[in-house]
Amino acid sequence: MNAATPTSASDIRANHWVLRAAPRGLRPYLRLARLDRPIGIWLLLFPGWWAIALGDAAASDAFAPSWQLYLLFACGALLMRSAGCVVNDMLDRDFDAKVARTATRPIPSGELSLLQAGLFLLPLLSVSLIILLQMNVLTILLGCASLLLVFAYPLMKRITYWPQAWLGLTFNWGALLGWTAVTGSFGWPSLLLYIGGIAWTLGYDTIYGHQDKEDDALIGVKSTALRLGSTTKRWLLAFYGLTLLLFGLAGQAAGLLWPFWLGLATVALHFLWQVLDLKMDVPGDCLAKFKSNRFVGWLLLAGILAGSPWVHLELGFTP
Repeated sequence: MNAATPTSASDIRANHWVLRAAPRGLRPYLRLARLDRPIGIWLLLFPGWWAIALGDAAASDAFAPSWQLYLLFACGALLMRSAGCVVNDMLDRDFDAKVARTATRPIPSGELSLLQAGLFLLPLLSVSLIILLQMNVLTILLGCASLLLVFAYPLMKRITYWPQAWLGLTFNWGALLGWTAVTGSFGWPSLLLYIGGIAWTLGYDTIYGHQDKEDDALIGVKSTALRLGSTTKRWLLAFYGLTLLLFGLAGQAAGLLWPFWLGLATVALHFLWQVLDLKMDVPGDCLAKFKSNRFVGWLLLAGILAGSPWVHLELGFTP
């Protein structure tokens, strides 16, 4: 493995429009926040959007979606995913320097110091808090509690072969936040959605982990990709099967109508394609399959909205 750092790390991925549009001095910070790789923002955002849509569907007096919450959650997901990447890179800097794919990141490559990264982290967390304070007390408390998950995640790969499970706990926290932001209380639909999201994350991040399995084995980092090995596809079917079951139960508990099941069926077909077509030893294919999970987010959101009673009432249909 050759982890040599390019001589012009500041220009890495400068072909992305986010980096092209930014002054050169800002590019390392944008790369540190992974703004040139937005898939993580989508994966963090969708559980929150799903839960908002479920909360609207379950509220008997709601005949319009909570558009303001959708916008607030979008901004919060962008900021908190960025903050999580900063924390991850600060704690993983020594590991990242030994892996070819991550050696060019701003901290291990020397573009940014730990102090610069820490100073960048402060406004990300501060603005995230301002957004969180626009919501009810229960949602604020839950949002603050999520920091325990965010800061602990980078350490999980050192102690367990299942860090993807912790990532699932972290990335799907929005399923609880979205529901409480709409309803002001806990509910079974959000809990089922949350657990289903954890299973979803176990699936897509195991696929992602197959990109780095050789490097991870050499430097002693653990992952489900290493733990499951050649049995990965069977496990993916189990993870995604559990995801579908729990998402279906969440929709049923929220009182969604028949169009929801059409949306869930398209998600099932997408999952099946991911597993059957996956080439575990081809990093580019693993990355493509991982990124395709943004379609899962849109398909399920469309299903929830189409199956919401308020939509049918607005359109003049009888639920």
